[in-house]
Amino acid sequence: MISLITGIGGMIGSHLAEYLLKKENKIIGTYYNSTINIEELPNNVNLIECDVRYLKSVYDIISKYFPDKIYHLAAQSLPTVSITKPEETFDINCIGTINIFESIKMIRTQKPEYNPKVIVACSSAEYGASLTIENTPIKEDMQLLPLHPYGVSKVAQDLISYQYFKSDKLNSIRVRIFNTTGPRKINDVCSDFTKRVVEIENGISNTLLVGNISTKRAITDVRDLVIALELLSEKGEIGEVYNVSGEKAYLISDIIEIIKNNSNAKFEIKVDEQLLRPTDEPVIFGDSTKLKNCTGWKQQYQIEKTIADMLDYWRKNI
Repeated sequence: MISLITGIGGMIGSHLAEYLLKKENKIIGTYYNSTINIEELPNNVNLIECDVRYLKSVYDIISKYFPDKIYHLAAQSLPTVSITKPEETFDINCIGTINIFESIKMIRTQKPEYNPKVIVACSSAEYGASLTIENTPIKEDMQLLPLHPYGVSKVAQDLISYQYFKSDKLNSIRVRIFNTTGPRKINDVCSDFTKRVVEIENGISNTLLVGNISTKRAITDVRDLVIALELLSEKGEIGEVYNVSGEKAYLISDIIEIIKNNSNAKFEIKVDEQLLRPTDEPVIFGDSTKLKNCTGWKQQYQIEKTIADMLDYWRKNI
């Protein structure tokens, strides 16, 4: 079994590689502008630098290795960046996805039996304005009303993956991933807060800068997510879409309290205007019933364990 992970240089990709290797899979991983230290990846992963915006680069890799499964994780995944760089966000997220499917189509003209499963990492950001208290936990059939260019790009990625399934019979499975965090994560609430608190422990600061802490987020540990991705690659229905969400939504202020309980650091909390978004979902919380019924997946890591492990990660790396 050969698996290709695009975006293996991200937090999710690195954990997915570690998990799949426990099953003795051969892993090919592409990276570009990685958010993690590539040296943290297992030595037995075949790493290839690849910008998914370029069709030839993607085609060359797929046509060389003929992976049985493609976990398409490569993305520009920051909503704040998408506001200032919408074109780049669409290039990576939309064109990158098209290049995966176009490469498979090109190969199939010579090798029609080749049709790998493509697990596409979509996002809860697609729901956008539909994420209200009365609509959550939100189901897959809720209206998609994204609130920033990143969310719009993920809707496009989601629907283009469905279109290739309907028009070309390619084996796409779409996964709408809700807030996911864990060791190696950067630029989300849990990673930013745990990193800053460890800096406070080390005397670098005594203030925790925050944005809007009155919103609610369901948090999934990355180690639970990668299990869901692998299960969907085995049991998911081709052409379908699945939510992967934590089972409980927490106020951001509650997450700060959990971090406090796992640290001896004393600090004050201060709102930083630059951390406030022009639009922000009041609650992000998904219904994972469809995933559970299809695969038997269940959340194993509770947020207290996730936070404790993230603090330990920063303590070793700051």
